[in-house]
Amino acid sequence: MQPNLDPKYPALILKMSRTPIHHGALGVARTLGKLGVPVYAVVEDAYTPLARSRYLTKAFVWESCPTDPKSFVKAMSLIAEVIARPTIIVPMDDLSAVSVAENAASLARWFIVPPVPSQLPRQLADKACFHVLCADIGIPLARSVVPQSIDDVRAFTESTGFPVVVKAAEQWLPLKDTFVTKLIKTPEQLFNLCENYNYEGSQRLIIQEHIPGEDWICHGYYNSNKNINVTFTGRKLRSYPPDAGSTALGLSLDNETLRCVSEKLLKAVAYSGIIDMDWRKDERDGQYKILDCNPRVGQNFRMFENGAGIDVVRAQHLDLSGRNIDNAAPIGGRLFRVESFYALAFLRRLPRGASKQDASKYLPPKSRELAWWSSDDPVPFLMMSIRQFTRVLGRLLGFLRFSPLRSRLARLCSRTTIAANT
Repeated sequence: MQPNLDPKYPALILKMSRTPIHHGALGVARTLGKLGVPVYAVVEDAYTPLARSRYLTKAFVWESCPTDPKSFVKAMSLIAEVIARPTIIVPMDDLSAVSVAENAASLARWFIVPPVPSQLPRQLADKACFHVLCADIGIPLARSVVPQSIDDVRAFTESTGFPVVVKAAEQWLPLKDTFVTKLIKTPEQLFNLCENYNYEGSQRLIIQEHIPGEDWICHGYYNSNKNINVTFTGRKLRSYPPDAGSTALGLSLDNETLRCVSEKLLKAVAYSGIIDMDWRKDERDGQYKILDCNPRVGQNFRMFENGAGIDVVRAQHLDLSGRNIDNAAPIGGRLFRVESFYALAFLRRLPRGASKQDASKYLPPKSRELAWWSSDDPVPFLMMSIRQFTRVLGRLLGFLRFSPLRSRLARLCSRTTIAANT
């Protein structure tokens, strides 16, 4: 069964982070395009996997993202002139969601967005603000600190065990311009990371305790004005990188307890729009504790669908185009695999976090879905493979450049050349 979407309302996939290999954006193009909705997208270049999808009507290349509200609205207006119809925006990263919400009044001439309070997406995406928000509402969460000095780091290490997780407070401002989330195993590693950190700079970090237990996911679409709640829950069976990364293998499982606590949080803040939340069931006390809350589409959203063929992206399109959402029961047992993350984990010998034995508690799945491969849309998979290969090759060459192995190989080649000439 498939929902009946209105093709008079195009969708614009908006992603302002520089991540050309993004299976979530491709999933949006496919889930809407297969039902006849014209899909447009902002991309980094014309050869991203998304830009080569048969389900994409047109790609708009932003070589650099606008950094202030005036330039952002101007860039969006140029896109609107081309589409020339009221268009539903689908933010794919936190910065896009924040920019859309804070400029919703200016964008309303051309675009349709959920009726979310303008500052709420920033409060949810900013991990430091979100920590305070959850504490006020009474939502269980990991112990955290936003250090203002190295003394705060020392105080936190004295009151918690290791490992800990270090995150950028704002995902669009990676720490030291290299990482958003990192698992730190020892106090020495943490002090080395924080020793030269600029505590007064714009890149704020948050340190969280590492909660032992099962990883759970909650995705949903909500409209607080209409009391619409479409909630899906599932298990993250494997992540990449391990312990602090994105879903490489996930399984949809209905979890009433998690659904209720998630909806409690979103109702308390009057949220409207698509949401992606990461939770962990603490094996020490059995509580579900929230790790992250992203006010936009999660990359693995196609892990979830209900009996009426509705996922969170289709639910938003139905609602914002004035149609009813069939809130049928979620389909349990949908196994979702991200081929690229799975391959990288294998190459790095990192297939831990969940094994076939872990998954066997829930298998056989009722259905399986791959993030990249689709027989009716194969080119994005090919583009992803090429770009992923060149990225891995570049890192390998960089490693060899500074590796003692490289100098040994050079000396060996030199000796071989001399021997051949004598």
